[in-house]
Amino acid sequence: MEDNKMIGYIKNVLENMPTDWLSLTTHRLDIYDEKLAKTQFLEQFEKLYNENNFETSALSSLPTAYDYIRLGHPLSSVLEWAVSRWHNLKPESVISFSSKTAPILAILRKNLLENKHTQINYTDELPAFFDSEVVEHIYGYKFELKKVESAADVTAPNSYRGNGSIVFISQQAAVGNIDLNSGIDFFINLHAQLGSVLVANGASNERYISEIQHVRRRETIAMTPANCLVALKSLVTQSPVEYQKTNVETDKSTVLNLLTNITGTTAKPLVASSGLSIQYAIMMGLIHDAMENHSGKAIKFIVPPNCYGGTNDQARRVAACLDHVEVVDLPVDGGNDMVQSIDAVLEKIAKEDAIPYIIAEIPTNPRVEVPDLIKLKAVLSKERKTAKGGVAIDPVFILDQTFCPNVLFLGEGEILSTMRAISYASGSKFPSGGKCTAGYCVANNKAEGLLKKIEQHLMLCDNEATALQYEILAKQLPSMNQRIKDAYRNTREFVNFIHKTLPEAKINFVSEELAEQGFTPSVFSLDLPTKGNTDAEREAYKRALNHKLINLMITEIPNESKYCVSYGQLKGCYWTIPATSTQGTTKEGDKDYIARVALSGNMDLEHHKKVFSDFVESI
Repeated sequence: MEDNKMIGYIKNVLENMPTDWLSLTTHRLDIYDEKLAKTQFLEQFEKLYNENNFETSALSSLPTAYDYIRLGHPLSSVLEWAVSRWHNLKPESVISFSSKTAPILAILRKNLLENKHTQINYTDELPAFFDSEVVEHIYGYKFELKKVESAADVTAPNSYRGNGSIVFISQQAAVGNIDLNSGIDFFINLHAQLGSVLVANGASNERYISEIQHVRRRETIAMTPANCLVALKSLVTQSPVEYQKTNVETDKSTVLNLLTNITGTTAKPLVASSGLSIQYAIMMGLIHDAMENHSGKAIKFIVPPNCYGGTNDQARRVAACLDHVEVVDLPVDGGNDMVQSIDAVLEKIAKEDAIPYIIAEIPTNPRVEVPDLIKLKAVLSKERKTAKGGVAIDPVFILDQTFCPNVLFLGEGEILSTMRAISYASGSKFPSGGKCTAGYCVANNKAEGLLKKIEQHLMLCDNEATALQYEILAKQLPSMNQRIKDAYRNTREFVNFIHKTLPEAKINFVSEELAEQGFTPSVFSLDLPTKGNTDAEREAYKRALNHKLINLMITEIPNESKYCVSYGQLKGCYWTIPATSTQGTTKEGDKDYIARVALSGNMDLEHHKKVFSDFVESI
């Protein structure tokens, strides 16, 4: 009876769910508590379930499950809740992935760091993209494979008791079917075009959950809203998943052609499920290339400590698993010059005869600074010597171009065409206008040979863009450059207005000169004036003022002004405080408590000016 009640309720939820559950990539921070991600949403969802309340208004009033759909979203939370309830499990024990490989890698990573065994049992065949040799030798993960007929055939060696994990992988036509076996620690159900669902079995495996979630957060994405909807329909009918016919090959071809035109490059671009999943493929692909071509040499990823927190965290997560990989800090803000910092770091790494990979944002986030590109080119192109006098390995410059994906860096004759350079961008920003998560990377001619290795790891991790992501990008990319121009025009006007209305405020935005060079972001950082007798008082006052401004904007202009962590959207204005963003793990000392404002080309700018004037009068 309980199962029937749940199935009936979910059917009604699917018929009445808010459209935002399918369409948004980023969610409201004013009704979100990261410590209670998914939990707070499900607690109130459970209340609605007990009341049999599935009204759209009630569902719309639920707190934010996750702030960004890469991490999870309402539909992934409902799917995980339904599977857990079906099998009398805790909701946190069920985790859905867009990738069919990532849940396996998540368990392997945890056990590597704890020096524990992993036995992977599977029915039928392992997914073709799971290259066990690469997983072992490049990722450093240790495991044994065992083919079985069913879950009942899984047996664990005595050596695994308390010192290892038993994993069971099966291909499933329907969603939610799990043949629970107390001897199995983790069940992973693979679902063709949808992704996978992982179940952590038993109290002893609950300590794995947060770290498995962290892999979903950084190296891949949750099962997408559209695919979760398909999965939920399969679950409530207990029938095989009905896959929609797609034009994925046509859409993919369109997207690849658009990206080569937009970036001015000629090599085949790679398109991933998110910005971080393409970044992960880049990192692992470059590690693979280094291990093949420079065996035994140390690998150094050079990363600004105050760049996008997800980049910082991911780089350190990769380094934590591999003894020969290290993260080196690259100071770029707070009076530090990016070019000088790169020069100094590369000189040191050259002396060590190590392999330098530089990850950098241009413009920087959130201070929107651009280095001297002529000097940057000279520093990156400079031949350096090892301590023994040999020629040092040249760097690969990995450019996060998410702020300004319209700037041509890599094409023949462009500023970064003469050294090995790769560019990537998050697709949830300007490329899709916030319609989906995605990410892409391109390479100049000097680095084209690296793309095969990057693609190998993109596919191994099963992180290629989904059919729907390709479809959305095919529709949105043609208008991207014009949207960037329109958004920049609004942003410049708003910045000029703030300068005039509140001249004491410090604003970080591109100069007119940089804009003429093509750097036309639509994001600026706002450092509000403060007061107080001590540094602590002044900091506290500024932080409170930030929140006051944001709350006023989202209250007075609720249809356009949102407290969300994103930019490049098709409509409205997004406000956030990067230091409190849930997206990163930036060290407290590197955090900058300023407001970040992102404007679109489609918004009521005059209304925003008026509300800002009201704010200034109130202080």
